[in-house]
Amino acid sequence: MTATAAPVLRRYAESVAAAHDELTRLDQASGDGDFGDNLRSGLTRVLAELDGPGAGHGFDVAGRVFLDEVGGTSGPLFGLLFTEIARALDEDPVGGWARGAAAGLAAIQRVGEAEVGDRTLVDALAPAAAELERGTGFAAAARAAAEGARATAGLRARRGRASYVGERARGLPDPGAMGVALLFEALATTEDPDFSAGLF
Repeated sequence: MTATAAPVLRRYAESVAAAHDELTRLDQASGDGDFGDNLRSGLTRVLAELDGPGAGHGFDVAGRVFLDEVGGTSGPLFGLLFTEIARALDEDPVGGWARGAAAGLAAIQRVGEAEVGDRTLVDALAPAAAELERGTGFAAAARAAAEGARATAGLRARRGRASYVGERARGLPDPGAMGVALLFEALATTEDPDFSAGLF
């Protein structure tokens, strides 16, 4: 499995921009409605830096931007994921995707203490990381992330801001999980431009 970081982030930014309104709608039901804005603006800053002189390979920039500059709960969590992917890709540009996703999942769970079934981004990230570790490919990881994200629609939130709104978000997928699924969809389309996980 091979993919170059910067093109993945560019595809991801395009997908997030296209899904912005839907991500906002989902977060209005389960949070404070700023997830779409935060994810889109963070990725816009990342791309601006990648186009400048002396930029890194991509996920190192994304990790720093999301940890330092993106607000909300999602900023630091996505920043942890991007940082771990960057570290793993620095060590192994091919196998680093699997190790980075697994390390990112572990870091997020240490901070947020979320498990699969808690209706968080972990529900998309955990199955995607597992597919990458099994070596089944980017498309399989993207499908697993999409399935996990969609399944959050039937879950009651037990972690994060959504846990305070009770049943209000029932029937809608978790926005953070959908944001993670979009990332893996972007990763899969670097190998197959026609791939789609059918998220939106």
